[in-house]
Amino acid sequence: MFLDNAMERINRLILQGGRNGMTELQFYAAEIREWKNSLKRMDQIKGADYYEGRHDILNRKRTIIGADGKLQEVDNLPNNRLIDNQYALMVDQKTNYLVGKPFTVNCQNKAYADALNDVFNKRFHRLLKYVCEDALNGGLGWLFPFYDKKGNLAFKHFPAYEVLPFWADDDHTILDSAIRLYPQEVWDGYTKKIIERVELFKTDGLYRYIYDGSELKPDVEAGEHESYFTIEEEGKEPTELNWERIPLIPFKYNKQEIPLIRRVKTLQDGINTMISDFENNMQEDARNTILILKNYDGENLGEFRRNLATFGAVKVRDEGDVTTLTVEVNSEKYKAILDVFKKALIENARGYDAKDDRLSGNPNQMNIQSMYSDIDLDANGMETEFQAAFEELLWFINQDFSNRGLGDYEGAELLIVFNRDILINETESIENCSKSVGILSNETIVEQHPWVTDVEAEMARLQKEKEEAMAQAQEYAGAFQTGNQNKGDNGEGEYPPPFHNICRGRP
Repeated sequence: MFLDNAMERINRLILQGGRNGMTELQFYAAEIREWKNSLKRMDQIKGADYYEGRHDILNRKRTIIGADGKLQEVDNLPNNRLIDNQYALMVDQKTNYLVGKPFTVNCQNKAYADALNDVFNKRFHRLLKYVCEDALNGGLGWLFPFYDKKGNLAFKHFPAYEVLPFWADDDHTILDSAIRLYPQEVWDGYTKKIIERVELFKTDGLYRYIYDGSELKPDVEAGEHESYFTIEEEGKEPTELNWERIPLIPFKYNKQEIPLIRRVKTLQDGINTMISDFENNMQEDARNTILILKNYDGENLGEFRRNLATFGAVKVRDEGDVTTLTVEVNSEKYKAILDVFKKALIENARGYDAKDDRLSGNPNQMNIQSMYSDIDLDANGMETEFQAAFEELLWFINQDFSNRGLGDYEGAELLIVFNRDILINETESIENCSKSVGILSNETIVEQHPWVTDVEAEMARLQKEKEEAMAQAQEYAGAFQTGNQNKGDNGEGEYPPPFHNICRGRP
C-alpha cells in the first residue's frame, strides 16, 4: 500500500520526530521530499503528460549496432517521433460518456432543488468535466470549495499530482490534512525564476509556505495563515471562520486511485513506435534498395553516395557494374500490428470502438449495448465514487445555504442522476415509447424519449397543450350549442333532423 496510511504514518513519524526534535513543519517537509519523486506521483504526472501529447517517443534516439556489437546512437538516420494519441481519445471518450451531458438533480423539495440548480450551473458542469479528466489522468481529482471576492461559493479543481493527502482512515474517505504543491513563475529583480508554493490545508485554516527543496519557509508575500472565509456584518468586526472539514473533495477514478495511464501506457508507446518506424522506413527508401557494386571507380562508399546524389551517376572500371537488391517495406504488416495495438488499448482502457462493425447499417439497440458494455462497466465504478464525492460536496453547499439564510437542508433526500451519453437507435426507442402508452406513466415515457433533454419542462409543455386543447374544445362545443338553439327549419327555430334522417335524405 502507498505511504498514505495517514494516521498510522503520521503518528509513527511524529513520535520518531519528537524523539529527534522534529517539528510539525519539518515533518511535512520530509513528506513532500518523499512524495515528489514517488512512483505514484510520477504516474499521475505521466497521465497528464500523455493526455496533453508529451509522450516518451519524443525523447527517442536512433541507434545502430556498432563494430563492437553494441548499440550506439547515430544522427544521420531519419528519427521520426510520431504520436497517435489513443490514450487522450479514451480519456475524452470516458469523460464525455459519464459527464458530457448535464447531470440531473432529483429532489422533492422544490426550493432546495432550485437553489442547487443555481449552484450546478453551466460553469459547474464544465468544471466537473475537468475534474473527471483529472480523475482519469491521475487516479483522482480534487475539488476545492471557497468563497470568491464577491462572497459567493465557488470551486476550483486541482490535478492529483499537486495534492498530497493525509488520510484519517484506511479507505481514504476522511482527510486529516492535505498539502498542495505547485510551481509559480516570479520575478527576482530582473530575473524570472520558478518557485514552489505550498498550501497546507488544516481544520484551523490555510497555511502558506515556500518549499526550497528541503525546508518549508513562511510565504511572507502571500501571508502565512488565513481562515477559509470571513463573515462581515454591518456595525460589527469581521468574523473569521473555518470549515469543520478539510475543504478538499476527492473524485476518484477507482477505489485504488490507479490512473488510466498505468493500464495502457505500454500499448500507447507501441502504437507510437510502430507508426514512427514505418515513417522512418519510408524516408529510408534509398537504404531499402541495396546497391551491389562491381569494380567501382572510387575510393569509398561515402564518395559513391555523394556522386550518386550530386550527379545521378557513378564511374565503374572495365567490366564494372551496379546492380540492386530491393528490400520491400510491407505496409500491411504495420497496419495489422497497429490494429492489434489499438484494439488492445481500447479493451484495456474499457472504452468502445466508434468504428465497430456492430454500428454498420442500422444497428439495433442490443448491438449498441453490447458495444458499450466495457465503458458501462467502468462508468458504473466511477459513478459510485462520484456519488460519494457529491455527498461530501453537498455538505459544504448545505453549510453555505445555512450561513446565507437560504434554509437548512441537512438530511434532505436528494438523488444525483448522471445522464450518460450513449448512442441509441432513435427509431427503435421512439417505437418502444409509443408501445408503452397505457403501460407506463407519461413521465416515465417522456424520460426515455431520445428527443427530450428536460423532462420537467417537457411535461409542463404537454400539460399546457392539453389545457389549451380542452379550452378550445369547450369553446367549440359552446358555440355549436348556441348555434343549434338559434337555428330552426327554414331559419324559424326548429331543431335539425336526427342524424339517420340526414343520411336517408328528406323529400
